Amino acid sequence: MSRVRRRSHWAALILLAACVPGRVPRVAAGAVELRVALATAARQGTVSGSGAWRFEDAADGSLIARVAAGESWTVSLNEKRVRLVRPDGTPVAERASLVVRSEDLSLWNGRRYRGVLALVATDSGLLVVNRVALEDYLRGVVPLEIGDRARSEMAAVEAQAVAARSFAMARRAASGARPYDLVATVTDQHYGGADAERPVSSEAVSRTAGLVLRFGGRVVIAPYHSSCGGSTAEPDEVWSEGVAAPYLRRVSDRIPGTDRNWCDVAPAARWTRTFDQSELARLLGRGRGAPPGGVTARAGRVRSVAVAGTTPSGRVGSLAIETEQGRYELRGNDIRFALPSRGGEILPSTYFSLETRSGTDGTLAGITLHGRGNGHGVGMCQWGAIGRARAGLDFRAILQAYYPGTSIDALD
Repeated sequence: MSRVRRRSHWAALILLAACVPGRVPRVAAGAVELRVALATAARQGTVSGSGAWRFEDAADGSLIARVAAGESWTVSLNEKRVRLVRPDGTPVAERASLVVRSEDLSLWNGRRYRGVLALVATDSGLLVVNRVALEDYLRGVVPLEIGDRARSEMAAVEAQAVAARSFAMARRAASGARPYDLVATVTDQHYGGADAERPVSSEAVSRTAGLVLRFGGRVVIAPYHSSCGGSTAEPDEVWSEGVAAPYLRRVSDRIPGTDRNWCDVAPAARWTRTFDQSELARLLGRGRGAPPGGVTARAGRVRSVAVAGTTPSGRVGSLAIETEQGRYELRGNDIRFALPSRGGEILPSTYFSLETRSGTDGTLAGITLHGRGNGHGVGMCQWGAIGRARAGLDFRAILQAYYPGTSIDALD
């Protein structure tokens, strides 16, 4: 099964994050480099290099230590300074910020990364930033976002590369004074460094090198999700922030002349979730989605659950909940987080119908959700892109389908 991932927090990503203290230098002017935070509040970790490597003081570039390939050193936070310790336990130096440069790949906690590692002491812990070329960053992102695809699906992988490149460049432009451009987790894009690279996705990155999506001349943040279930959604159907973006219009994923969708090839195009009364009381009693002054600790018995409204794309826009403590509504993407599985997996999507079950006494015994799709539904449907690629569409046609009105242009 591929690792096409569910995405749920894109709306918040266009807002500038709070600045983190410290300084991470950029590379020379003219180079397209990203600063990717691998950790923002680590207490300690290990650094190494697959080739000979060295520590430098980030402030003045002076050499602190030269280290043999494969030798692993410990770094930790010590009163707002980065502390270096040799493998034998001998402390070497303490600095406000350090740079790790390797003749080959640099390692943080055993994972390999291209480019340079910068370590900065902050009030909350160690900030570890991978300063990496944009195209090398994408080689570590694309296979984690759309999976290790077959060569026959190359067009979908190329479309993913362009969308991910656009996302990264838009985030870089909005980073402001923050000492990093993106984080390496799904909060931005899942980045696994050199260990994540795969042949097909690396080729897709190379074949689309420098290409981004623009709207009105500006590089756009291009959201994407696993599968749309038949129709993509507009941002205000999903996120309470109501982010407006003309290129994120609803798009039908129906295959022309058929009753099938491009994303029907997804492994879980249809899904079912069942919750009994005790699960509903426990989940809804956590307070998620409750109004101010409403249910915050214990919902008590759930009396009814009903769809209170649907969106233009057919998703559930609001879910009305009545409990012993009162009535409230869950809206948009909040519904997905309010009803996770026993294993903690959020609801695949809000594209579902609701079936209720009553007990012998006539009270609510539980609910069953019959759903389609996986993810927030905004922007590119990754499994739809895969289906289109299998049918012979190229990456430009795929991107134009899911981001109507955009142009595909080279970076300046």
